[in-house]
Amino acid sequence: MIKLGKIIVKQKIPILIISLLLIIPSVIGMVKTRVNYDMLTYLPDSMDTVKGQNILLDDFGKGAFSIVLVEGMEPKEISSLKKQMEKIDHVDSVIWYDSFVDISVPMEILPKKYYDAFNRENSTLMAVFFDTSTSSDETMIAINELKKTCGKNCFVTGMSALVTELKDLCEAEEPVYVGIAVALAIVAMLIFMDSFLVPFVFITSIGIAILWNLGTNIFFGEVSYITKALAAVLQLAVTMDYSIFLWNSYSEQKIRFDGDKNRAMAHAISNTITSVVGSSITTIAGFLALCFMTFTLGKDLGLVMAKGVVLGVIGCITVLPALILILDKPIEKTKHKAILPKMDKIAELIIKSRYIILVVTVLITIPAYYGYKNTPVYYDLGKCLPEYLDFVQATKKLNNEYSMANTHMILIDSSLNRKDVKKMMKECDAVDGVKVTLGMSGEIGSRIPESMLPEELKKTLKSDRYELVLVTSEYYTATDEVNKQIDDLTSIIKKYDPNAMLIGEAACTKDMIAITDHDFTVVTWLSIGAIFLIIAFVFTSASLPFILVAVIELAIFINLGLPYYTGTELAFIGPICLSTIQLGATVDYAILMTTRYLKERRKGIEKRESVTTALKTSMPSIIVSAAGFFAATFGVGIYSNIDIISTMCNLMARGAAISMFAVILVMPTLLMLLDKIIIHTTSMKKIETKKEISKENN
Repeated sequence: MIKLGKIIVKQKIPILIISLLLIIPSVIGMVKTRVNYDMLTYLPDSMDTVKGQNILLDDFGKGAFSIVLVEGMEPKEISSLKKQMEKIDHVDSVIWYDSFVDISVPMEILPKKYYDAFNRENSTLMAVFFDTSTSSDETMIAINELKKTCGKNCFVTGMSALVTELKDLCEAEEPVYVGIAVALAIVAMLIFMDSFLVPFVFITSIGIAILWNLGTNIFFGEVSYITKALAAVLQLAVTMDYSIFLWNSYSEQKIRFDGDKNRAMAHAISNTITSVVGSSITTIAGFLALCFMTFTLGKDLGLVMAKGVVLGVIGCITVLPALILILDKPIEKTKHKAILPKMDKIAELIIKSRYIILVVTVLITIPAYYGYKNTPVYYDLGKCLPEYLDFVQATKKLNNEYSMANTHMILIDSSLNRKDVKKMMKECDAVDGVKVTLGMSGEIGSRIPESMLPEELKKTLKSDRYELVLVTSEYYTATDEVNKQIDDLTSIIKKYDPNAMLIGEAACTKDMIAITDHDFTVVTWLSIGAIFLIIAFVFTSASLPFILVAVIELAIFINLGLPYYTGTELAFIGPICLSTIQLGATVDYAILMTTRYLKERRKGIEKRESVTTALKTSMPSIIVSAAGFFAATFGVGIYSNIDIISTMCNLMARGAAISMFAVILVMPTLLMLLDKIIIHTTSMKKIETKKEISKENN
């Protein structure tokens, strides 16, 4: 590795020029990478709900669907508005009363339940179909045009309205996320580092690697809004350690080589490659575990972040050394005394209190695990948005005035006997929480013969292969009531047509609940297994993987268990991703301490002194690392109005702090108590041979 270090030092100017030039294609790639704001698109294609959505688009030319509530308009004005709405690009059709009969015919022709379902004294409902998918760019543009056309008297609901407003909010907030993360990370480093200029050098180097990562996302075609929002913040938080490793090593090597900065940096790079690659492997393993989720949002986030860590390592051993060497003189001039005090007394106190710490740890573990297993989560994507948004207000208005929280769509064979379809719809009407079913074969269809229905309406509700039936529900998405309702409706429609499908936001969300519950278990055990094996290989130990993983898992239990006791509902994706991210990113704290402990024990030093030395020497690095991680994520968690982003960042910030305390307090206790087991189950061969030491000095 020393040869590579010397090459990097020698070629520092070309490396810096190439790194800066790579920013240009990176920015272009970043701008051109599409962002997906619809979480439901990450469901696997094999599910009936997804197949049904594809059939709706392919056979009917309809993808997105919205209910529009119109207030304070006369029937003629509404009919005129409907025609204007139909002229909007990608609006396929709009269904209202005049879709069935001329508005000169009194609405009293409708059965009372139909009239009441879609009309109030001062308002009415219209169903709008789009010829593009729920979250396509064309649909979102059409939604904005629809809102402009309708004006203040109309309220647009539906998944497409949700993703449109989510996109607008994300685009407004994302630059602020990065600004907050950078500002707070700099503050943390200014406090804990020994130079006022070094934090800005770190941020420059990490920023270049972040741009590389965001730019190369273009090879994936698109990324989720969660990935886009978190990628820069998370990469900054995770890879800041690597910069600190290099700086500390460089400072040590400068003393060793009496100010020969080029030689010192070459050796610092050599040392850093070894430590950073070892450290990054656990983090990468945690992110890659997300790729095994059936809900493919995990793959989206996992690949982008694993790539970000790799590029962060590359930036740390190429760009950062070049910047430090070029700016060596001003860095030296801005050096100051380190603020962190020596940790000798604190380390001694922790070792003396080990039995108290052990008892407290045991007492905390049971309630922490119980909270971890029972923390409430929500799946309704509308809950992630702030109350003031138009979509949230429109949804509340629809529910308050019409008791309508959902619209399901049923696809049945178009060749089914009309009497059977009518019978099926009557059974659907009788299901708890169903407001009304609407289709050509229903009660409206029986009063108005199909031959008299407008061709446009028939095209909307029937294709060569399928007939479309709409079912309105008073139950909210992701509730037990709506999930039971979906099961009841599915069993009814399958009686009449075994290939019938029930689709819509609630049905897709129900599927999402089922697969993400399974994903949580799979991802958790995969990340634990992968990191367990890495630790076993690194330390050639049968016992240390259990100890290190147990300490960080305890920190995860506490972190994810706290919301249960505070009564806080978490966005469902938070616990799934957090469990792997916290394990992968913070197990390094435990690895750092354990490495020093083993080094001392391999020298023949007794256990108490070895653990004390390991604790007092690793504590400053652990505190600085955790403080940087906390700073980069905490501010974003407080600022963001998007609950999923806020939840993820708050969990990561709190997780870094809890893992820090768990490692500093619990890890030394376990090393002391389990020393004999560790020694007998771990290779105690000395790390450095005379040959290696001689090679290192050259």
